[in-house]
This record gives sequence, C-alpha cells and structure tokens, in this order.
Amino acid sequence: MADTIAETVDLLYTVDQENLTPDQQIALGAALAALAQAERLEQINERLRGIHQVLNGWALRATVDGGR
Repeated sequence: MADTIAETVDLLYTVDQENLTPDQQIALGAALAALAQAERLEQINERLRGIHQVLNGWALRATVDGGR
C-alpha cells in the first residue's frame, strides 16, 4: 500500500498544470489539499503515540510504586 501512496504522490507532483482544464486544476488542488491534510494527520498521530507511551510509562511506575 505504501508503494501505491508514494506513486500517487509522485503523480500529483509531476502533473503539468499548464495543460489542465479549470475543472482538472480544481481536482488537482483538492487532491493536493487532501494529501496535505493526510500528512498533517499522520504527524498528529505520531505525536499522540508518543504521548500514549509517556502516559503508559507513568501508569506503570504508579502501579509499581503503589505496590510497595
């Protein structure tokens, strides 16, 4: 699946925009906006994973420390 995404991204960035109809330009703009949003969501997801790991670490320590 990652190869398909990478190929799609490559295609989006290699489109010759000068030869597109207005409708095609709008569609390309929408596709690029969707790509940017997906990239941003992935960044958010990575940060949430990091936060989750920290919280799990705190919970584990609280369990160990509370059991003494």
